[in-house]
Amino acid sequence: MTTQRLHPRVRIVWVLRAVLAAAILTAPAAGAHHLGYVPEWVPVVAGATLLVLGVVHALLRYRRWSYEIREDALYLDRGVITQVRTTVPLVRIQHVDSRRGPVERVVGLASCVVYTAGSRGADVRIPGLTPDGASDLREELKRLAIRADGEDAV
Repeated sequence: MTTQRLHPRVRIVWVLRAVLAAAILTAPAAGAHHLGYVPEWVPVVAGATLLVLGVVHALLRYRRWSYEIREDALYLDRGVITQVRTTVPLVRIQHVDSRRGPVERVVGLASCVVYTAGSRGADVRIPGLTPDGASDLREELKRLAIRADGEDAV
C-alpha cells in the first residue's frame, strides 16, 4: 500500500485549536494589563505570537502526518519538532474504533483509533479521515489483524 495523507480539512480543526489555545494563553496577559501591571502592547504581542506559532505548527503538522499499511504492520509518521515514527505490528492489534468528536463532525471528519496489546494506554490515533475512510480503515485493519493473528497462532 502507498503512503496515505490526512484529509486537508484536518488543518481547520488544528488551526481552530491553535486559535483557542492562543486566546486562553493570552488571557493572563490581558488580565495583567487590565490591572495595570503590563503595558497594552504585551497581550497583543503575546496573542499574535502564540497565534502565529500555533497556526504554523498546525500547517507543518499536516504536512508531516502520514500513515501506511504494509503486510506486517501499520506505520505512522508524524511530528514537527520531534519527528515520531511508530510501527504497530498487526498481530498486536486488539481492536479498532472509528471516532467523531463534535469539531470533527462539524468539518466532516473522523478518526481511527487502534488499540494494541502490551501496556495501558497503548493506542494510536489516525486523525483527519473522512467518515467513510475511517470506517474502511477500521475494517481493513480488523481484517488484517485477524489474518495476522491466525498466521501467528501456534
